Amino acid sequence: MGARAGIRGGWRSLSPLPLPGRLRTLSSLPPPGRLRTLSLATLANTVGTGLWVTGAALYLTRSVGLTPTEVGLGLTVAGLVGLTASVPLGGLADRRDPRALRAVLQLAQAAVAAAYLLVGSFPVFVLVATMDALLVSGNLAVRAALVAAVAGPQGRVHAFATLRAVANLGVTLGAGLAAFALVADAGWAYRLLVLGNVATYLVSAVLIMRLPSYPPVRRAVRPRPPRALRDWRFLAVAGASAALSVHGVVLSLVLPLWVVSHTDAPPVTVAAVLLVNTVLTVLLAVRLSGSARDAVPAAATMRRAGLVLAAGMLLWATTAVVPTVAAIGLLLGATVIYTVGDLWHSAAGAALAYDLAAPDAIGAYQGVDTLLAGLARAAGPAVLTWLILDRGPIGWLVVAGLLAVTGLAVPPLTRRALANRAEPLPPSAQPISSST
Repeated sequence: MGARAGIRGGWRSLSPLPLPGRLRTLSSLPPPGRLRTLSLATLANTVGTGLWVTGAALYLTRSVGLTPTEVGLGLTVAGLVGLTASVPLGGLADRRDPRALRAVLQLAQAAVAAAYLLVGSFPVFVLVATMDALLVSGNLAVRAALVAAVAGPQGRVHAFATLRAVANLGVTLGAGLAAFALVADAGWAYRLLVLGNVATYLVSAVLIMRLPSYPPVRRAVRPRPPRALRDWRFLAVAGASAALSVHGVVLSLVLPLWVVSHTDAPPVTVAAVLLVNTVLTVLLAVRLSGSARDAVPAAATMRRAGLVLAAGMLLWATTAVVPTVAAIGLLLGATVIYTVGDLWHSAAGAALAYDLAAPDAIGAYQGVDTLLAGLARAAGPAVLTWLILDRGPIGWLVVAGLLAVTGLAVPPLTRRALANRAEPLPPSAQPISSST
């Protein structure tokens, strides 16, 4: 989740420079400036993500010698333990320079990524994977605090959407490069993927340090500022956004299995579905973020996202009972609808997490938001595969109903959070906007 307050106006200084013809539409990078630097750091980082995610399973099984069961179990354990880092590191970003903190975390992730070359047994794999998951989870919260500092209250939602488009581009480039290692299918090739991932962390850290420092805001004297874990109204909105986020598991895990086991569509359709989603995300992420300027319009956008995502689920459900050509058409058409809902959810979630957070605890609130979303992602694979793959159309109906009802609940939950939000800090304690 995140906050997008007044994107138009204050964001104009960060809006893309005119580009000729179609380049303006296809460009994901903003003009030179702080957001461009942060985007390049994100691009480097996510190229490494694409390299590693594409080749990790094969490296760990074919080169290291782990079984698929050991890999799955190790990643599950690591992921659950890793969630514990988001809140404390997010809080640390409120008390330290988030730029320096994120750069340090990138360097630490480079070291841990290199440690995968030392993995030779299951216990060592679990140890390295757990350290990696702790850094990844904490880094997400710190990144959110850094985005808020770089873009300022007027531009952080737009910045968040820009970085998401750049991230998708980076992952796609990394996955494409990883294909060469998969074709070689040799230990040396998989080790090159590991080293490539390490290098991208180092490049990202160097780019982040080119940003100016963002010292913590001096806080006014104030008795016991509310903490995110005790702010139940914020937790309700963040929990609703986290529940909606399980749709990502449907696209990445459940739908591919559904296509090959319950439809007449050829397996290559899965690649087409993921390509459509990636391309539309790169092209539309920034454009669709404009409907989530601050908490109230963001809540309405979240409601719309839930309903649109539910419609996508229902269309995917029908692919089990139609001929091959119709199944392919429905899979691709539903993916377009799904992607619009996904982008609305992402923009609205970011706006709400920023706008409903205490101004002097942005990092801590982002950490809680990251924690809730992580819990949903951890539970999603087991629950959704059981619901959809074992129960068929009934499971799709249940998931669609969950998404629709959750989306409809967000506006009233947001109104309650706004009505009971703590009094704003005096001007001297407000965060300094850095949207230049």
